[in-house]
Amino acid sequence: MTGRRVSVAVVGGGVTGLVAAYRLRQQLGADAEITVVEAGSRLGGKLRTVPLADGPVDVGAEAFIARRPEVSELIAELGLEDQLVHPAGRRPLIWSEGALHPLPTRTLMGIPSDPQSVAGLVDSETLARIVAEPSTPFDWDPAADVDVASLVGSRFGEQVVRRSVDPLLGGVYSGLSDSIGVRAALPALAAALDGGATSLTAAVTAALPAPSPGPVFGTLRDGYGTLLDALRAAGRPHTILDAPAAGLRRDGAGWWLDPVGHVDGVVLALPAPDMVRLVAGAAPALADAARNIELASSAVVALALPTDAGVPENSGILVATGESLGAKAFTLSSRKWPHLAERTVTLVRASYGRFGDAAVVDRSDEQLIAMARADLETVTGVSTEPVDAVVARWHSGLPQLAPGHLDRVAAIASAVADVDGVEVAGAYLHGVGVPACVASATTAATRLAARVAG
Repeated sequence: MTGRRVSVAVVGGGVTGLVAAYRLRQQLGADAEITVVEAGSRLGGKLRTVPLADGPVDVGAEAFIARRPEVSELIAELGLEDQLVHPAGRRPLIWSEGALHPLPTRTLMGIPSDPQSVAGLVDSETLARIVAEPSTPFDWDPAADVDVASLVGSRFGEQVVRRSVDPLLGGVYSGLSDSIGVRAALPALAAALDGGATSLTAAVTAALPAPSPGPVFGTLRDGYGTLLDALRAAGRPHTILDAPAAGLRRDGAGWWLDPVGHVDGVVLALPAPDMVRLVAGAAPALADAARNIELASSAVVALALPTDAGVPENSGILVATGESLGAKAFTLSSRKWPHLAERTVTLVRASYGRFGDAAVVDRSDEQLIAMARADLETVTGVSTEPVDAVVARWHSGLPQLAPGHLDRVAAIASAVADVDGVEVAGAYLHGVGVPACVASATTAATRLAARVAG
C-alpha cells in the first residue's frame, strides 16, 4: 500500500456487492474509501428477510449448498456460526398429471440414471425408452453446447424433460430446460460426455456426485438479513441508495462514476443488462461480450398458516411443466427447517414466474396471494385462511445460462482484463447460487485491490 488514500466503488448492493465491499475493506484497509451504489431502495438484492407473523422469513433465496465452502467460511469469518442451521431431511414431492409423486432419486438435476429413478412419474413407453437408451446410437459433439431439453428429450423423451428435469431446473433458474445450456448448468455431465460416455445413461451415472456425509443445504436461523447486516458492518462502506449508477468513463488514472465522482477502481456487481448499459461507452468490448445474457423474473408468496392447517410432512413440492396451476414450486418451510418448525405458525412459500412469463410477477399482492392459496389447495387440500402473508418480486432477477454461456463468460473475462481498474462479478458468470456469488465477489475484489493498491 502507498500512503495515498484509495477510493473504490462497488456498483450493486446485492450480496455480491456487499461481499465485494467487505473483501475490499479487508485488503485495502481501514482508510480506504469504499462506496456501494445501489439503484434500489434497499441492500441485499435477491436476499431479503422480512417479518411474517411471529418472526423473520426469507422471501428471496432461502438456502445455500453446504458442500461448497464459500458461505460456511464467510459465516465463520463474520462470527455467525451460531446462526448456521440445516434441513430436517424430509423428501420433496413433484406435482405432475394432477397428482403428487416422490421426487426421483439417483438423478442429475432430474435426469435419470436408470428407469427406476422415474418409475411412477412417467409412462411405460418412456420407461422402455430409458431402458433402451444405452444401446441407442449416440452422437455427442465435444465442441458444441445444447440446451438441456434437447439433449434429454432426444434420449429419454418429453415426459422426462417436463415432469422431472424442468421442475428442478425451474427451482434454480426460474427457467425451463429449453433455456439452459448443458455446459453451464451441468458441467459434470458435459465432462462425462466429452470424455467419451457411450450414452446419456452412462454420462449421468458418471456425473452423479459421490455420496458424502453431512447436510446438502444450510441457511441462517434468523434469515439472510443477518448475513447482510454483518457484511455491511464489517465492510463499512458508504452506501448510496436509490441511485442508478451512470456516466462511467476514464478520469485520469482512475474512473468517473455518477453519483460517486472520481474513484481508483470499480467492481460492477450488477445484472448483465445493467452492466452492459453502464459500460457501453467506456468499454464497448465488455458490453458486447455480455449483451445476449437474458434474465427471468419471479415472485415469492410467503404464507403463515395455523399449525393445524394440515400441510404435508415433506420439504417442498415442485411442479411439472404444463400443469394447470400457476405456481412452479412450494417450499414447506416449517417442514423443511427444524428452527422454523418451532414457530407458532406453519410457513409455506409459493414461487411464481418462469423465463418468458414475466406477466405473473406484475399481478397485485392480493392476486398473487389468492393464486398461492388456490394452488396450495389444489396440490395439498389445505384451504385454511392465512394468519399473515407477504409478497416479494424479483424483476429480471435470474440469468439464463443459455447454450454457449461458457463462451460468453470467457469473452467477458477477456474483455474485462483489458479494462484496467474495472472488475465484474455476479450470478451471470459462474452460477446463480449464493456460494457462487460469494466466490465471484471475492475474485473481483481481490483483483481490483491488487490493481489499485500498488
